[in-house]
Formats: sequence, structure tokens, C-alpha cells
Amino acid sequence: MSKVGKLPVVLPAGVTVNVANGMISVKGPKGELKQTFHDGIDIKVEGTEVVLSTKNNEKQTNAYHGLYRSLISNMVKGVSEGFSKTLVITGVGYRAEVKGKELVMNLGYSSDYIAIIPEGLTVVATPEGKVTISGIDKQKVGEFSSQIRKLRKPEPYKGKGIRYDNEVIRRKVGKTGVK
Repeated sequence: MSKVGKLPVVLPAGVTVNVANGMISVKGPKGELKQTFHDGIDIKVEGTEVVLSTKNNEKQTNAYHGLYRSLISNMVKGVSEGFSKTLVITGVGYRAEVKGKELVMNLGYSSDYIAIIPEGLTVVATPEGKVTISGIDKQKVGEFSSQIRKLRKPEPYKGKGIRYDNEVIRRKVGKTGVK
């Protein structure tokens, strides 16, 4: 048995879970998420909790047990509270702005980079260089913010680039002059 999978997922007020035909759907105030699951996992809704159990004791089924418990927990949190990541753009002339369904960024390259915002995500860019990506699907929020960060990773000498808000860049000392 998985240690993570044994824990029940507590449902906050306003969140409903339906399990049918290998598909779990979670509805809440912010939207609805769906996920298919492996047939070796048994998912039951008991009052205000979702309880997962395995049908056999195979190693792969135990791995699925913890995986699906985490996925369901993230779905419940997403439809009730939502997820967000904040990116900080640092550098002279580096900026970002949202134009309709596109995120337009000037990152020191010869032309602007245009990223199309995926369906279900909202992006807010401030003039101070902060870009906030939010949505109900944790995987989509993380994937899109990772793709944006990958465009100009922070460098250790001057700290220029795109970094997460809570990320700490280890700075290096530059060259010293000849004495």
C-alpha cells in the first residue's frame, strides 16, 4: 500500500466528485476537471471524503494508488482555490504584456517572442516585470510557466532572465582585474 494513497481526500464545501466508467470528474466553484484512472484502483466517495484503495498488491498498482490520490487532491484544490505561479522578469529592456490571448515578451532577442496562452489559463503582466499565470489545472499552470521560464533562464552573474517568484539565484563573482 502507498503511504500517500492511504490518506483520504477531504472535499471542501461546494465541491462534488463523480466516479463512473473509469473516469472521475470534480466540479467546484471555479470549474470542472476530469481524469481517467487505472482499473486496479477503486475510488469511492464517502460523505465529504474520497477514499482510494487497490484491488491487488502489485508494485505498479501501489504506485498508481499514490499517483491518483495526488491527482484527485490537486483537482479538488484546483476547482476550489485554483493554482498560480508568478514569474519575475529581470533585465534592462526585458518586459512582457498580454495582448488578447497572447503573451508578448521582449527578452533581448532581435524580435519579440509571442506565446499563445493555453485555454483555461489566465495571465496577468505588470509593468514592474511580474507575470502571474493562474488556472484550475496544476499541470497546465506548471507546464506553461516552465515554457516561459525556459525562454531566458536566469544567469548567475547579473541575475538577468526569467525566474520564479520564490526562486533564489546563486550569484557568482565575475572576473577580477589583473593586479
